[in-house]
Amino acid sequence: MQVPGVRNFSTQYLILIYFGWWIIWMVLQTLVLFNAELLTLDTAIKDAAITTVVLAFAGYIMITSMRFYHPRQLVQLTWSIGLAIACVFLIHWIAAQWLQGEDGYLVFLEKTLVVRGLFSWLMISIITIVTWVWFYIREQQEIESRKATTEKLAREAELSSLRQQLQPHFLFNSLNSISALIILKPEEARKMIQQLSDFLRGTIRKDDQLYVSLEEEIKHLHLYLEIEKVRFGHRLKTEIVCHDDAKKMMLPSLLLQPLVENAIKFGLYDTIGEITIRLEAKSVDNMLHIRVENPFDPETSQTKPGTGFGLNSIQRRLYLLYGRNDLLATHQNSVIFTTELKIPQSA
Repeated sequence: MQVPGVRNFSTQYLILIYFGWWIIWMVLQTLVLFNAELLTLDTAIKDAAITTVVLAFAGYIMITSMRFYHPRQLVQLTWSIGLAIACVFLIHWIAAQWLQGEDGYLVFLEKTLVVRGLFSWLMISIITIVTWVWFYIREQQEIESRKATTEKLAREAELSSLRQQLQPHFLFNSLNSISALIILKPEEARKMIQQLSDFLRGTIRKDDQLYVSLEEEIKHLHLYLEIEKVRFGHRLKTEIVCHDDAKKMMLPSLLLQPLVENAIKFGLYDTIGEITIRLEAKSVDNMLHIRVENPFDPETSQTKPGTGFGLNSIQRRLYLLYGRNDLLATHQNSVIFTTELKIPQSA
């Protein structure tokens, strides 16, 4: 993406450089002709002015043409030679008309045609090379900009897809629980519907937010846990420890819910007793560290921990946002499964 005003500033800057370049050459040509006693000062100024204006106009033609067309090197060489010859004839004609009254000038003009031709070709060649390099760099920058924009849009689309895939699983489970509660416990069913409504409303609001504070994310997580507690009753216990220095730190929105959902899945689904899901968040070296622990019984578990869609989607999101694969780690001992998450913070 280009910053507004940068392109215009660059163009104006180049125009000033271009005019400054020719003014310098005009002054140098005047000094050479006068100090070598080839022409009087007045005639030297006029001769240099004619040469400079013609070559500057020829350079402008070359720049303008190469802006829309990038010929091959052989074509550029032929073009520069032809333009240099045209410049010599034009300089000769203008100078002969304007300075024909100057003593000996026409003789001097005839004798310097070859030198003027070589000088004209040299100047036009330099302009051609510089112009080609400039437009080549600009073209590469535009290609990189379009590539970066395309990759950004692709990342955003994939992130949105990952977030959307997480919601149906939780929503279906909640609706099934509500259906079972309607007849047996209608009051709890109504409560769960209200909690589900609040949760989904918060999810929709966060769809436009790429990052949120940990404090805000935990508030949203509490809505999710209240719904799950209605589903599982006294069996689900939670413990959330958030250190003060971590509350204002930022993390991708809607990241904790699938992390805790994964902990509930592997901690609760294969047991019949009570379990405690523990989440701890703290700041370590300007990085948000989040640790989620859940009971784990390898003898009753049906699914290998860490291979479910929830953790895979979290790792994919982190890679898309931070370009790193080392921000999510899992490990387990005989009874506890731990998921550790690291969220880098901007400087």
